[in-house]
Amino acid sequence: MASLNEQLSTLVENYTACDVSDALLKLQKVPEGSAPRAGYLADLTPFSPQVGRNDTARKVAAPATTFKFLPKSASPPSIATENPEKHGFPPGKHWVDYAGDFAAEDPSKAGSIIVIEQPGDQYCAVTGGIMATRMKVLGIKAAVVGGRVRDLRELQATELPIWARATSTVGTGAEAKAGVRNVPISIGGVTVDAGDIVFCDPMEGVVVIPRDLLGPVLELMPKLISMDDQAKEAVEQGMTVTDAFKKFR
Repeated sequence: MASLNEQLSTLVENYTACDVSDALLKLQKVPEGSAPRAGYLADLTPFSPQVGRNDTARKVAAPATTFKFLPKSASPPSIATENPEKHGFPPGKHWVDYAGDFAAEDPSKAGSIIVIEQPGDQYCAVTGGIMATRMKVLGIKAAVVGGRVRDLRELQATELPIWARATSTVGTGAEAKAGVRNVPISIGGVTVDAGDIVFCDPMEGVVVIPRDLLGPVLELMPKLISMDDQAKEAVEQGMTVTDAFKKFR
């Protein structure tokens, strides 16, 4: 059986985020009446090592380390106060100093991608140049921010892949604070739990694979790609899309 590192190498070397979502549409069950998200973290853009979707930056995949930010005046959830060493932020240490803890304890040794949930009505940044530098020092592979970042020149200087919804010139302390870590968070309606596999594809976007579905996703994707390749070839030869889908899908 392939190790997690071998599976992640197969993922980034052979597939796109679209391939992953196609597989998750087949594999994931969603509540009745809900729209399937297929792991896609919507409306995120690369801001480092360069701004915007591109086909030159490298793909990266690793287990998630999760952080949930709160309004500055909000009280942290009970899980953070009852177990601060695992889920909270004891006094005297910045939130980003915990960024490497999950990866250090993960027996797979596959590294980590930081995933941050920020309240949608905030306009401050929750990640900037100093935080990105610290992540780089801790060996973090990428950062995915469901919110805002700043200090773009400094972010890019780290060469750390960083995705976010938008930017700001305002520091975190204006209206936000880190509230809890290593718990399920939500980005664009997709739940991300610590240890889930985050796949950053600089051209297509960011998708999250529940860790227990990584094997099935890798097994299914070649079959789906082969079907699509046959359909595309048939369309190139004059077949209608409807007929191609009926025959090959």
